Amino acid sequence: MNPNKIREFAASFQKSRILLSGFELDLFTNIDESGSSNNQIANKLHLDEHACERLLNALVSLGFLTKKNNLFFNTSDSFTYLSKKSPDYLGGLMHSNHLWNTWSNLTKVVKTGKSANPSEINERGEEWLFPFINAMHDRAKKQAPQQLTNIDLTGIKSILDIGGGSGAYSMEFVAKEPEIKATVFDLPNVIPITKLFLEKEGFSKKIKTHAGDYTTDDLPKGYDLVFLSAIIHSNSLEINRDLISKCFNSLNENSKIVIQDWIMNNDRTQPVSGAIFAINMLVGTEAGDCFTEQEVSEILTGAGFVNISRLEFESGLSQMTAQKI
Repeated sequence: MNPNKIREFAASFQKSRILLSGFELDLFTNIDESGSSNNQIANKLHLDEHACERLLNALVSLGFLTKKNNLFFNTSDSFTYLSKKSPDYLGGLMHSNHLWNTWSNLTKVVKTGKSANPSEINERGEEWLFPFINAMHDRAKKQAPQQLTNIDLTGIKSILDIGGGSGAYSMEFVAKEPEIKATVFDLPNVIPITKLFLEKEGFSKKIKTHAGDYTTDDLPKGYDLVFLSAIIHSNSLEINRDLISKCFNSLNENSKIVIQDWIMNNDRTQPVSGAIFAINMLVGTEAGDCFTEQEVSEILTGAGFVNISRLEFESGLSQMTAQKI
């Protein structure tokens, strides 16, 4: 790595901020198919004309817009993914915009050890919550078919999807095995959003929901598989020990648990994506982290699970599976 590469790396946030500001201001939705002038866009969105034009020009230079005869146009991709007029709109990108605020406090967090956003999810407003669930849905919907391929569903009749958010993984389980009865367990302020996604995707009559807080409530019982995707990284080791014990009690005999998350090596430096995500937990949660295989195995063993195995994906994510006999 040379000085120019270091400078380029350090400045890479500028391109991201240009895109996120364009997205936050909803520029892409407000550009007409026939093109829009800077004056039209600025007036419509109540923006400073000079500043708006500079941002639009930067978006052109980065390939998100085109410009002809002083009119701005969406590219086919920017309309498809960045305009609310498109059914493929990536609304979850607003979550990245929210992450900008917490990540900007990283230096302070490292000095103080205190999260930039310590409030619990059930205490955060709708403005934060819906983009978060939407972002998780967009990602899970694309990844679930491949990620669930290696989970043996033989003999599995019921699944509890803990912290299931939009229900994307439950949808995929049921799509694979229509006879499976799946239940999404999530916080009381999340479940109404879950129901919206289940309705939208055509699963409202096929998947149940259960509102609760796994840190204070017992989990419903009688399941053959408990699935936790992107859950344990939000918690401390202590909370995870209690949660996995509750999962054990929630399961029938001859059943299993599947934990899908970033699982780190003992040095906590690999996978790279996990090391970066551990910083996301540092700035965004009170005690969340990405845990090692040894730590997760000890938690599972302590709860009573046996036959622990791990499957790692190319993305760096892993699935750890264990049985309750």
